[in-house]
Amino acid sequence: MLHCPKNTARNIMLTTAFSATLLATSLAPALAADPTGDWRVADGVANIRVAECNGAMWGVVAWEKEPGGRDTNNPDVAKRSRPTLGMPILIDMKKKPGVDQWEGQVYNAKNGQLYSSTIHPIGPDQLEIRGCVLGFLCGGETWTRVAGPIPSSPANSMARARPGAAPPAAAPKALPGKKIASASPADQVGDICLLRDIAGFAH
Repeated sequence: MLHCPKNTARNIMLTTAFSATLLATSLAPALAADPTGDWRVADGVANIRVAECNGAMWGVVAWEKEPGGRDTNNPDVAKRSRPTLGMPILIDMKKKPGVDQWEGQVYNAKNGQLYSSTIHPIGPDQLEIRGCVLGFLCGGETWTRVAGPIPSSPANSMARARPGAAPPAAAPKALPGKKIASASPADQVGDICLLRDIAGFAH
């Protein structure tokens, strides 16, 4: 068995501990800036599931406090009967260079309007969303995380592959001490990238 002098062993331990601290510090911003996962909207009536689809963030309604909602305020009459569960809310949100913000569009089901929008994680458990009309008259709210980030997977990054090529993405796991509210034990949304394509938003 090899024996190290006491000073050498202590130096190795200090170096290892310092390296681990640096690694944790370097990873913290990346984890805090991940907008994927399930988020409870400010008024608590719905959860929005956010995932990366072909390089952009998309968010759909993953849970409703009152099940059975319909998109009754959509200006397109043909879409007024579609279920709000699984409906895209955050649309084609692309990351802005150099900052932890994504910009695209947000759909407001309360009035059937699309707005220019940005999303910005505030730490690991809050997501700030802002929407603007014609570049001004901006408003926003803060959503609260109810389920952890969604890891990248072939189902997300290749959602438009041939039918059957990729399995549905797994539902995000609940954070410690929190539960994913659901009307049934089974996940009702699954791969939101496929829902995006079905809804006709794919480019």
